[in-house]
Amino acid sequence: MYEAAQLIDGRWATGASGRILTVTDPRDDSPVTRVPVASDQDVAAAVDAARRAAPGWARTAPAARAAALHAAATTIEAAAGELAEIMAAEMGKPVDGARDSIGAGVGTLRQYAELGPTHRGRTLAGNDEAIDLMAYRPRGVVAVITPWNDPVAVSCGLLGAALATGNTVVHKPSERTPATGRRLAELIAPHLPEGVLNVIQGDGPAGAALASSAVDVVAHVGSTATGRAIAAACARTGAKALLENGGSDPLIVDADVDPVWAAGQAALGAFANSGQICVAVERIYVHESIAGAFTEALAAEAETWGKQIGPLVDRRLRETVHAQVREAVRDGATVVCGGTVPSGAGAYYPATVLSGCTDAMAVMREETFGPVAPVATVRSFEEALSRAADSPYGLAATVLTGSMSNAQRAWRELPAGTIKVNAVFGGAPGGAAHPRRASGQGFGYGPELLDELTVTTVVHLEAPPSGW
Repeated sequence: MYEAAQLIDGRWATGASGRILTVTDPRDDSPVTRVPVASDQDVAAAVDAARRAAPGWARTAPAARAAALHAAATTIEAAAGELAEIMAAEMGKPVDGARDSIGAGVGTLRQYAELGPTHRGRTLAGNDEAIDLMAYRPRGVVAVITPWNDPVAVSCGLLGAALATGNTVVHKPSERTPATGRRLAELIAPHLPEGVLNVIQGDGPAGAALASSAVDVVAHVGSTATGRAIAAACARTGAKALLENGGSDPLIVDADVDPVWAAGQAALGAFANSGQICVAVERIYVHESIAGAFTEALAAEAETWGKQIGPLVDRRLRETVHAQVREAVRDGATVVCGGTVPSGAGAYYPATVLSGCTDAMAVMREETFGPVAPVATVRSFEEALSRAADSPYGLAATVLTGSMSNAQRAWRELPAGTIKVNAVFGGAPGGAAHPRRASGQGFGYGPELLDELTVTTVVHLEAPPSGW
């Protein structure tokens, strides 16, 4: 049994609320973590500690901050096996996959250690005796609220960028992965001055208290509903809201691609991490000329994936996913494979393929966050573009095509922050993301995230009059 705790001003302690949550292992329903919930007083104390530590950390040389992050990354890397075991127990990701995810987090932390010291302003020449200097400074205290589906990698990105730019942090891990969050902080905090990194634990009310507190930025990755609540809180306090919310990412399969290869891409996008990825493939539009071969190949891929994917994070999510599948079938979709709740312990759900789906179905319209691949047939690339764009979300989209013209049309016309051509995942190291619509606001990841977490002071300098 793991024990979560609060880290406030360099000291670990239980919460003052007296309320305890219990996390169960989604693989077998056994209790795995006890979570003392932070009270409003705990949240205020953590923010105060971060505020007191902020001036000293802001004055710390960027190279020294970078060295601290590199040292933390080395410590995390050495403890990756232990951290992966905790992560697997709390959210169900198989240990090997968890280790890969932690490795990605280590890489991101090192990336910001390298980018931080080079993050500088620019100068503008006014005339021979005048210059404008644009100087970047940390915003102050950043509240970092992270999800359970990739708890180490996402946290390393936001923590790394905030700390590299001289901000102090109050981190709230998801209530589904609190021991993962605690262990991550135990590995990072010893490399920082006390109060620079603080951690509070708890569920929605604790997160709401943090989002409404006297912080300068609230950086959140999670659901659209929570993101909107955070945006409303920030509108009241004046804090900057940096949000990556949910999505319903489309995959377009053009007529000229190999349907078997396309099915492999679709399966990777829909079934990796049991479909619990913000940029998972949530709806598929395939040209009618290859729809049959594609769907058959996708069903074969689903059978292979079904032997290796872990459970969903809990039974409540499984009920939500299965309800969307049942509703789609009721409204005319066909279950090609999967679609049944297995008996026994845990929150497992099979890799599922649905055909004959329409855009009116919740499984196509809403975020599913499970291993479900709903397929709709289209008569043209134009129809696919139009239907893919008809969504309140704007996180990412993927297009599989051999046509450069269609690829160009896709990134110009689809209203999403990231457009991927011929690969559902990937991207250059240091790449950014800029969600739109209900999927969020502000840059996440990349050098642009450093801009989000800093303020700019414009300094106009002129030489004094001659004769002084």
